[in-house]
Amino acid sequence: MQQVFLIALGLWFMGTGLGVAETDLRVSTARTITVEPDGSGDFSSIQEAVDSAGKGDTVLIKAGAYAQDLTIHSKEKIKIIGEGVDRVVLQGRGEMVGVLHIGKWPYGATDIEISGLTINEHGGHALGIFNGKGITLRQVHVKGMVFGQQVQDVRIEDCVIGGSETTGLHFSDSQAVLIGNVIHDNDHGVNVTGRSSVRLERNIITRNLFEAVVITDQATAVLMNNTLVKNGGGASFLGMSINEVSGNIVSLNKVGLLIAPSSQTKTSYNALFNSEADFMIPGSPNRPAPELKVATDVTADPRFVDAEHDDFRLRPDTVLLNRGGFRYLGALPPVEPSLSKHP
Repeated sequence: MQQVFLIALGLWFMGTGLGVAETDLRVSTARTITVEPDGSGDFSSIQEAVDSAGKGDTVLIKAGAYAQDLTIHSKEKIKIIGEGVDRVVLQGRGEMVGVLHIGKWPYGATDIEISGLTINEHGGHALGIFNGKGITLRQVHVKGMVFGQQVQDVRIEDCVIGGSETTGLHFSDSQAVLIGNVIHDNDHGVNVTGRSSVRLERNIITRNLFEAVVITDQATAVLMNNTLVKNGGGASFLGMSINEVSGNIVSLNKVGLLIAPSSQTKTSYNALFNSEADFMIPGSPNRPAPELKVATDVTADPRFVDAEHDDFRLRPDTVLLNRGGFRYLGALPPVEPSLSKHP
C-alpha cells in the first residue's frame, strides 16, 4: 500500500508540474496584436484583430478614427487598449444600433477590459453589454448611451459618458460598479431597472435634463460620495427598490431626492441645496416631504470652487468636511486654501 501511495503521490506532483508548465506557456505566448488604420500593423480592422485574439492577448489600437463597428463575443480574458482617449475614436459604420457590442445572444464574453479610446454613438446607442461577465471600462469616453442587460461584474471607472438623448447608462437585471466617472448632458444620467444591483461611488453626474439617477423595480443600489448637481432632479428611488444613500452632494437641481414609500431607502450624511425641494414623495403631483430629512443630513450651499464652470471641488470654507465617517461629502476633495479662487 505504501508503494502504491508513493507512486500516486509522484504522479500527482508530475501532473501539478505539468499544469504549472502549461499555465506558464499560456502566459508566455500571450500576444499584443496591433491595429493601424493605414495597414502597417497586424490588422487595419479592429474586428479582425479581436476575432484573432486568444485568452490573455491584448489588442493595441493605434491612433486614428475608425469607421468600424465592433462586436466582442465568445471571448475570454482579452484587453483592448487604445493609444489615448483623444487619439483613438470608434466612429462606427452605421450598420448596427450602437458602435460597440460586448457579448451577443446567446453568446457571452468574460473578463474583457477596454481602455484609452472614444466610442461614438449610432442610433442613440454607443455601447451595449449583453450576457457578459467581468467587463471593465477604464478611461473611456462614450458619446451616447451605455446599455447593459443581464451582465455581471461590470466595472466602469474614470470614464466620461454623455450626450445621449435618452439615458447615459442603463442597467437591466445586471450587476455593476461605477467609480469616478463624469456623466453629463443626457436626458437621464443613470437608470437602474429590473433586479439589478449597482454601486455608484465618487461620480459627478451633471447637466442631465431630468434625474441624475433613477433606481426602480426591484433593483438595489448604493450611492456613496457622489456629486449630483445641476440636473432636473438629483435621484429618484421608485418601485420596490432597496437603496443606501450616504455622503453625497445633491445640490443645484430642481429637486433633490424623490423617494417612493414603496421603496426601502436609507439616507444619511447627504448635503442638499436645491431650488424647489430637497425631498419629495412621488404623486400627481409630487409633494414636498421635508419630514424625510434625517438628522445627519446637511442643508447648505456646498460652496463649490466654480459651479458655473463645472468646477465642483469644494472650497476650504465649506461646511461639508468631516461629516460622520466622511472626510468630505461628494465626489471631489476640497482645494487647498492657497489654491482657492474665493479666499
